[in-house]
Amino acid sequence: MNDLQELITVLKKFRDERDWEQFHNAKDLALAINIEAGELLELFLWKSADEADNSKVKQELADVFIFALLLADKYHFDVRQIILEKIKMNESNYPVNKAKGTSRKHTDL
Repeated sequence: MNDLQELITVLKKFRDERDWEQFHNAKDLALAINIEAGELLELFLWKSADEADNSKVKQELADVFIFALLLADKYHFDVRQIILEKIKMNESNYPVNKAKGTSRKHTDL
C-alpha cells in the first residue's frame, strides 16, 4: 500500500467510525475544500507570508488535503495518476521556452 492510499484508509476509518460518510457526497466535499481553502487564505489576509501562523497554516492545509483525498476516493481516482496527468498537460500548455519566468496563462503565451 502506498502512502496516499494509507492516508485515505485512515481518513475513511475515522469518517466511518463517526458515520459521516452520509455527509460526504461529492458536492459537499468540493464545498468543504473551498471553505477550508478560504480559511487558509484568511491566515494571510493583511499580512506578509512570513507573518502567517505556521501552525494554523499547517492545520488548514491539512483540512484541504483531507477533503481533496476523500473527494478523489469518492470518484475512485488514483491521486498519483491524476497529478502526473495534470503535470503532463501543463508541460504541453507551458513549454519551458515560452513559460519560463512569466506568470501569463498558457493561452497568452
